[in-house]
Amino acid sequence: MIKAEKPSSAPESEVPAFGSPASRHLNPKKLLLSKWTAASPYGKEKHFMVTGVIQPKHPDSRIETIVIEAVYSRRVFSLSWRDLSDGRQWLQGWH
Repeated sequence: MIKAEKPSSAPESEVPAFGSPASRHLNPKKLLLSKWTAASPYGKEKHFMVTGVIQPKHPDSRIETIVIEAVYSRRVFSLSWRDLSDGRQWLQGWH
């Protein structure tokens, strides 16, 4: 029996795989205490944890900024939570 293949409109290399950065959906309300790995570590700072979610001034506004802390050095900085969606910079979990 011959199986008919469904034609694809995009080449396989452009289709995001399950769990790939292109298919990562983040909820800013669930980011607190989540763990992240820097894709390009700098100065032994590889593992990070979200230690704060900065609430907007207006309650109707959406969360935009998070506070992230390096586990090794305890250095703290803030960034847009959407930056974590970039798989070239961040990997979810500790690797």
